[in-house]
Amino acid sequence: MAVLRMLSGSAEIIAALLMLRLNQVDKALAVNSTLALVGPTILILTTAIGLTGMAQELSWGKLGWIGCGVAFLLIGILKK
Repeated sequence: MAVLRMLSGSAEIIAALLMLRLNQVDKALAVNSTLALVGPTILILTTAIGLTGMAQELSWGKLGWIGCGVAFLLIGILKK
């Protein structure tokens, strides 16, 4: 999970440097739009890894509540 978060953070920093290098609003917006795909993907992957590791310790009810929470997060992030 930590490695995925480090990769995500690195992608954010690289994108910021690229935006500074391009120095144009329209190109920076395109780079930012690409980052909109990276964030939710990393969220889903890290959550899946965490839940896989904890699945044996949690009841089905608790896993259901966690799944609902993740679903609400994704709806909030992706809905325009």
